[in-house]
Amino acid sequence: MTSTIKLPQNLSPKTRAFLGEKQRLLINNEWVRAEAGQTFNSYNPANNTLIAKIARAEKKDVNLAVKAAREAFAKVWKEGTAPKERSRLLWKLASLLQRDREVLIQLETLDNGKPLSKAKYDVEAAIAHFEYYAGWATKLTGSCVPVGQGKLVYTQKEPLGVVGLIVPWNFPLMIAVWKLAPALACGNCCILKPAEQTSLTALYLGKLILEAGFPKGVVNIVTGFGKEAGAAISAHPNIDKVSFTGSTPVGKSILEAAAQSNLKKVSLELGGKSPNVIFEDADLDAVLDGIQWSSFYNSGQECTLGSRIYIQEGIFDKVVAALRDKASKMTIGPGWEDLDLGPLISQKQMDTVLSFVEAGKRQGAKLVCGGSKLYGNLEEGHFMEPTIFATDKQDLSIVQEEIFGPVVVVSPFKDFNDAIGKANTSRYGLAAAVWTKDLSKAHLFANAVDAGTVWINGYDLFDAAVPFGGFKESGNAKEMGINAIELYTKEKAVWAVL
Repeated sequence: MTSTIKLPQNLSPKTRAFLGEKQRLLINNEWVRAEAGQTFNSYNPANNTLIAKIARAEKKDVNLAVKAAREAFAKVWKEGTAPKERSRLLWKLASLLQRDREVLIQLETLDNGKPLSKAKYDVEAAIAHFEYYAGWATKLTGSCVPVGQGKLVYTQKEPLGVVGLIVPWNFPLMIAVWKLAPALACGNCCILKPAEQTSLTALYLGKLILEAGFPKGVVNIVTGFGKEAGAAISAHPNIDKVSFTGSTPVGKSILEAAAQSNLKKVSLELGGKSPNVIFEDADLDAVLDGIQWSSFYNSGQECTLGSRIYIQEGIFDKVVAALRDKASKMTIGPGWEDLDLGPLISQKQMDTVLSFVEAGKRQGAKLVCGGSKLYGNLEEGHFMEPTIFATDKQDLSIVQEEIFGPVVVVSPFKDFNDAIGKANTSRYGLAAAVWTKDLSKAHLFANAVDAGTVWINGYDLFDAAVPFGGFKESGNAKEMGINAIELYTKEKAVWAVL
């Protein structure tokens, strides 16, 4: 990895100017150095070049951010900022994202490695989420409960207070906004911690938050490592809630920290190993057109992807051959080239994915295609071939564990009951898909499969108004839609004797 900052030539002037700035923490509307003066490096995963040095927050920095947020919540945000003003600020922020969408797209591609068109989708989704929750800020109503004469009982929704928002590296901006937008609409003050691998869009978002006119301390951004800044947020006694998206083991550790500190609320969106079920009567053209979205999107670095593909026996060989052909034709390269797939996020992630590939081979799965790191002109980056294994064994690590890379497993099934049995063998329950022209069968499948989201004849469909979240070890909460309002409010019941 190079130690000198090296940027692509085709960056916009605004993007280049931002990357020329010192990347500091945002605390109380001020850009400040980390208390210990430490920084860490951010690399472009397509070529391992250094693109930024970023302030490395630790416990002291988190304490300062929490102090600023608590003061803002008590003095400005909860009572002093009317819901219509929160709505106005969120609309303003959405408009600023729209204005600077090119900068955000370029930063996301540079930092994460994803193709430009995929980064564009993420930015547009972030804008849509701010717009959606801007409308909710003025609609947080309670209710009146009839309990008999002589008494009045009503409920009111109140913000939680200070919330910690911990974001993963695979969709850095979009998932940050999934959390920020409802938290702010409900009147909370926020401590946002992006992943250390992909902090740049969060920091640029901080610039837009200041420009929009949010009061001091309402949004604070602390960049750094999970074991330092993330752990400090999870255990902090003056944080009222943590929202985390990431791996299941880290999610469990956050629950433990919350229990041992102040019993703060915790909402988790965790791992997945989603079944993608193809019946004999499916529209195979639609299945094949959707394979990139359903199984290899973002180079497999997405928790919802259908990495367990179940194909009915009568069409198994035909579909596997078609999938192999489709995978072999996917274009792969740096995000700037806007091909089908970009790089994996890091060498560490590449090593993890390759270790699963080797385990699949050892355990007897048939390697249909792929399985190797790409070389040649892609030698400097973390690029890997789309990989397909075939096996009927459901206890293999490649079937049961979340790999987070472009690796899928195909397995045959006999009938509807066999498909459901295999689909539900995972300890995860984030998402599932079924492909069939028989809508009765499709809805029976949706009812029987143990997953928080089910797609029928499609995949990876999202909207700000639709709740998203998993069952079992995939998490304990639903983000987006009205459900996110519940995540960031508490309900008070008031009794009055008349």
